Amino acid sequence: MSTDTEATTAPVGQRRSGGQALVDALTLHGVDVVFGIPGTHNLPVYAALGATGIRHVLTRHEQGAGYAADGYARVSGKPGVVVTTTGPAILNAAAAAAQAYSDSVPVLFIAPGLPLHHPSLGNGYLHEVKDQLRAMDSIVGHAQRVTTVEEIPLAVAQCFAAMTSARPRPAYLEIPLDLLDHEATTALVPPYARRPGRPDQESIRSAAQLLDAAEHPLLIVGGGASGAAAEVREFAEALQAPVITTANGKGVLPETHPLSLGAGVHHPTVKQLVAASDVIVAVGTELAPSDWWWGPISQQSTVIRIDIDPTAAATNISPAVALIGDAAETLAAVLAGLTAPGRADRGESSAQWRRLLRQDAQREGSAYLELCAALDAALDDSALIAADSAMACYYGALSNLPLHRPRSFLYPTGVGTLGYGLPAAIGAKIAAPQRKVVALLGDGGVMFTVAELAAAAQAGLAIPVVIVDNGGYGEIRNEMADRGDTVHAVDLASPDFAALARSLGCYGTTIESPALLTDAVEAALNADRPTLIHLRVTETAAV
Repeated sequence: MSTDTEATTAPVGQRRSGGQALVDALTLHGVDVVFGIPGTHNLPVYAALGATGIRHVLTRHEQGAGYAADGYARVSGKPGVVVTTTGPAILNAAAAAAQAYSDSVPVLFIAPGLPLHHPSLGNGYLHEVKDQLRAMDSIVGHAQRVTTVEEIPLAVAQCFAAMTSARPRPAYLEIPLDLLDHEATTALVPPYARRPGRPDQESIRSAAQLLDAAEHPLLIVGGGASGAAAEVREFAEALQAPVITTANGKGVLPETHPLSLGAGVHHPTVKQLVAASDVIVAVGTELAPSDWWWGPISQQSTVIRIDIDPTAAATNISPAVALIGDAAETLAAVLAGLTAPGRADRGESSAQWRRLLRQDAQREGSAYLELCAALDAALDDSALIAADSAMACYYGALSNLPLHRPRSFLYPTGVGTLGYGLPAAIGAKIAAPQRKVVALLGDGGVMFTVAELAAAAQAGLAIPVVIVDNGGYGEIRNEMADRGDTVHAVDLASPDFAALARSLGCYGTTIESPALLTDAVEAALNADRPTLIHLRVTETAAV
């Protein structure tokens, strides 16, 4: 596979400050939104931002900026950009960087660093940390620090190439703060041309032969297939093969499609489905434990893996054929090599598996079925859920709320951070203002980033923020009880959420039943600002 990239010839240079060189380079790379907070050390960047058409979204915490940029990137398909100041500010964003890395989301984190001519470490410079670059390098996919103003445009191009030329990962760019006001003659570096790799013909032929001979093929689709929705559908229909997705793959195939088994590979029936499938095509998924709760999938089946990342080819399972390349191109190539048509009885089998998985989902998410039905009634095919790591999301919405497009279920898989849903909804709504975006959170998780209600209000975003409140960390409460431990340190004295929302510039309302949620969400979608909808639930419906 070739993933070579190359830049076109750079234009003649002009005199710029470091801050201006950075902003001009971002503009050249198509950046039109930046999330962040100004600080003493990044003011030259903000001076340059203020003179451009780039929209700046002012969050209330750098972690919120990171999650918002993540949501923006997932929905737009373009890298998100975060600008912070030094030290504690960029470290505040580190959890968001880790989440982006885990879920393969391209987000560029930019921060000033200690001056080039800083006399020594540990002498109390404002915002000084021991090794800021090394701290971020341990979290992101690519990190670099420039040492001259002239390097800044090239560094931006290199960061974008690193984020987009293969498996998407976050990047970190550090600019010594004394370079931001310093002027030098700089030439902008245009974006590198992306050349997505394609598997070799022999591997494609081998995969096609396996599928031609398959009796019971199965597609497992992850977030890496988000840009290949049409190809996934055509591939599945040609084989008449059922499709099940991970959380990040939810909606790649519309969940009302006859071949869709929905999202959630952790259900007990999926273990039976995998065992009954003789050839499995895994597209853009790590087959990771965070998705497969019951352990790695069985090696009894023949597995074909399609992934843009060669290092993922044997992650969690060894495939019979590894196809390293862009999901859309690879699926199209394998499809072109098929000679045996799909069998009609596979569609009947898909319907049977769908019924069994529906039973699993309803049993597991019984406490949230009314909530999911109420949300579904308020939404259309464009709907997008920004979910938190809450039981209402992974037991409820993941498998019981049908979605119809890729990039429609933003969920913090892998790292599993709390506080993701609200700021991710902000980024999602900015990326797709015409879509209906709903944030779905628990009462514990929302408090991690509740200040971003003010950011959403300031941006004038019509986002329903649904808080499912049982007064505690319900998942941890249940795990303590399951272990036979004394249940403690999990009950929360929550604020008056509706009043808190109003104090931050939002609308706020409290409802006592999911039956009232449809009307509340519909009103919120047509409001001129965010609406917090506080839903009280019983202790048994823990979130």
